[in-house]
Amino acid sequence: MPSLFFHLSGEHKSLPSAEVKAILESRNIPFKNVKEICQVLSLEANESTLYEVYSRASYTRACGIKLFQCQADETEILEKVQEAIYDDLLQKGQSIAVRVTRVQRNAPWLNVGKLERKIGGKILEKTNNVKVKLKSPDIFFLGIIADGYFVFGLKMADIPPTSFEDRRLKNRPFFHPSGLHPKLARCMVNLSRATPGSLLLDPFCGTGSILIEAGMIGCKIVGSDIKPSMVEGSLMNLRHYNIDLVGLIVADALKLHFEGIDCVATDPPYGRLASTFGSSVESIIHGFLSSVIDVLPNGGYVSISAPKGVRIQELGERLGFDAIEEHFIYVHRSLTRELAVLRKK
Repeated sequence: MPSLFFHLSGEHKSLPSAEVKAILESRNIPFKNVKEICQVLSLEANESTLYEVYSRASYTRACGIKLFQCQADETEILEKVQEAIYDDLLQKGQSIAVRVTRVQRNAPWLNVGKLERKIGGKILEKTNNVKVKLKSPDIFFLGIIADGYFVFGLKMADIPPTSFEDRRLKNRPFFHPSGLHPKLARCMVNLSRATPGSLLLDPFCGTGSILIEAGMIGCKIVGSDIKPSMVEGSLMNLRHYNIDLVGLIVADALKLHFEGIDCVATDPPYGRLASTFGSSVESIIHGFLSSVIDVLPNGGYVSISAPKGVRIQELGERLGFDAIEEHFIYVHRSLTRELAVLRKK
């Protein structure tokens, strides 16, 4: 299996790499030799893996075939470039471009522009009838300087953030300030191990952020909310993005009566912007998990967020779930989210 690299977003420490691995696990794609340095994830897997990630991930910037990794030293980098084999990557008449990017502005002793030109020159020396073309080349090589290392490879895809930004809350016909950012909503869908065609439930659907992102990757979706105004608003947003759904109803998430659900991703109400109807967040989460465990199939996943103090993993384990992973997201001084992934045994 080839070695692949994923240039991760720096928006969160653990979510980007967890999202990539969750996507691969959801498709039963084998991978091994996982290595991670600052904002770069490397692993060995089939090349088709790249499509699965760049077509779904929200916290990955680019991905491709990894050619080598070495210390962020110009002499060593150019030696590795010289040693690399390009015969299977380049054809006569093709054009190339080389870009080098820094992570966290480290390795200031390396002149990026100068390094790009030297790498390009080395590649031209080793190939026949290949030319440099800085705009829209046939082949794009990417070097990433990260944490004192240099990762170099053939970039196969960019993942532009613009599509997610276009779906931000302010751009939707129905707005509520408690809604999730599209990137986080997509990540939660991926962490639930959802796949195209699987039936995903969001029983606290709110403005429909999670349902929108699940629909965008081809999931069948069903949602509910206890507030009729939220169900109406969610339906308005889903129609705005031309997303089909199996069902959307007014219902209590603590008394679920759905069938055929494959996975769940949800963001229950908490804090000042979302009403809990007088109930504590802890009691809502407890009631929901007690109810959803009867709806999920064995091995089904729940991706759920709540304030850090709720301790979702501990609560889930007491109710019969396996705690798979947890991530903490700082929102502001009085709120840090815990995003937990649970699996029904």
